[in-house]
Amino acid sequence: MPADVDAFVKLAEEIDDLGRRLKQVGVELRTLQPGQAAETATEAPQPQAPTPAQAPQPPQQPWPQMQPQPWPQLPPPPQWQPMPPPYTPVPRESLAERIGKEGAGSRLLAWIGGAVTLLGVVLLLVLAIQRGWLGPLPRVLVGAGFGLALIGTGVWLHRNPAGRTGAFALVATGIAALFLDTIAATTLYEYLPALAGLAIGLVVTVGGLLLAARWESSLLATAVVVGCAVCAPMITKGFNPELVTFLLVVQVATTPVQLRREWSSVALAAGIPPLLASVFSTALTGPRGSWTNTAAALAAGLIGIALALVVVRRRTDNGALTLLAFAAAPALFAALLLPKSQAVLVSGGVAVALFGVWLTGRWWPGHAGALAGVAGLVALFQTTVTQFNGSACAAVLLGEAILVALVALWTRSKVALLAALVFSIIGVFFAWAGDFPPALLLLFRDRTSGELAGACAVATLLLVVSVGLPWVASRLGMLGESSENAAPWLFAGLAALYGAAGLVLSASLLVMPGRSGFLLGHVLITVSWTVAALVLLVRGIDVVALRVSGLVLVGAAVLKLVLFDLATLDGMARVAAFLCAGLVLLAAGTRYARLVASR
Repeated sequence: MPADVDAFVKLAEEIDDLGRRLKQVGVELRTLQPGQAAETATEAPQPQAPTPAQAPQPPQQPWPQMQPQPWPQLPPPPQWQPMPPPYTPVPRESLAERIGKEGAGSRLLAWIGGAVTLLGVVLLLVLAIQRGWLGPLPRVLVGAGFGLALIGTGVWLHRNPAGRTGAFALVATGIAALFLDTIAATTLYEYLPALAGLAIGLVVTVGGLLLAARWESSLLATAVVVGCAVCAPMITKGFNPELVTFLLVVQVATTPVQLRREWSSVALAAGIPPLLASVFSTALTGPRGSWTNTAAALAAGLIGIALALVVVRRRTDNGALTLLAFAAAPALFAALLLPKSQAVLVSGGVAVALFGVWLTGRWWPGHAGALAGVAGLVALFQTTVTQFNGSACAAVLLGEAILVALVALWTRSKVALLAALVFSIIGVFFAWAGDFPPALLLLFRDRTSGELAGACAVATLLLVVSVGLPWVASRLGMLGESSENAAPWLFAGLAALYGAAGLVLSASLLVMPGRSGFLLGHVLITVSWTVAALVLLVRGIDVVALRVSGLVLVGAAVLKLVLFDLATLDGMARVAAFLCAGLVLLAAGTRYARLVASR
């Protein structure tokens, strides 16, 4: 053991000696100049190997002195920051405060003056026509010159910032006067064909909107469009397809401004007048309608939908979404006044167009797809009600409710599921008023095979809807557990019982017409309820909702036996109902007790 210690000590001394030599070589290399190093390398003689007796001894070097290292500087501690004050919403200005602002009165007076001036131009034209002061051509020329003069004056005043308020009002009045003059020259005096008049109106509108866009004035752009929409019916002497066409041209002219500026007021001011004009034109035509009004209504709807989608594709705009929701209203209103075949064609075409937008909803931001889907469902409902009646209408509505529920499951759309619920409720009301009333289950009456077949189809669809809608709603997360939200499940269960009972009874009457089929149907209804209760209890041993449903169904079967079967059925039918129901209930109780005991 001491020998090992000596060996380690000797090895440590040699390592220390080697370290001192290396340190000395490093010091010499640092002090040696590059030129000297090269000269030394060329002139240094070859060293001779020393003899063992003359081997030089390495000089002893002192231990290096360790320099103390300073401690690293720590960053200063963070200073305490006070909590930000709570958010307080900025109060909205009242109407009195807005009017009381400096300069508000001048703007109000300017716009009121422009409106009064425009009305004065209209009254002047009317008076000139009545008194015969000017011929048709001078009237048109004077109106055009007056409008251009107002616009020029407004542009000149806009150079001075102090006069821009009056400039806006003068330009808006001048553009409205040009609109009046153009429509008068086209419609009243027929100096211009309709196409030329529309072209001139489009040029005037585009000019006014470009000027408003250059001046960054949404109010001016809105005033230009509203002034045109208000004054146009006065010149056309009412609402007609020509007015609708002209307003559509104005709406198309506003599209570039809507795409470049976020002005929802311009979208509403340009989109609502064509829809209203089309509705009024159709209503004033008469109960039989006309294809010219229908074509104008379809054009108003299609152009409104297309322009709304173009704007929504670029940005989310509430005005464009509003127009998308109501664009189909004129066409649907016009369809009400057409013959049945034509009405179905119009409303069905509108529904197909809107469903196309709905199915491509991922391309449209915001709620554009959902709004188009709701409008399409309204059009589909009108088409169904127009084409079918009675049990056929109820069956089609319930079938559409099933399809819309599947679409809701596929697209994860709660709006579609609510629409399916509305369709199913309306279908049930149509069924009650048709071949599947509640009296079918309570009173026996001779019915035709067609009525019974219709009742059987409606009952089957009602049963599918009653089971399918809650299932889709649960998959979409709209319904919680039955213990937490029992009302929807209760209504769905009652509707399912009603549909199942109607299916069994109508099928029995189809197989065995007469009172015997009625009695057999009720026996089968009671037995089917007890069998369904047995299945729910067996399957719901681990599921509270199924177990509760089974017990409720048992109670319903017992109540039917006591309150209805005992009083209505007679003879062997009554005995069969009680015996079969009793045996099934005994089997259910025995099986359920075994399942509970085996757990």
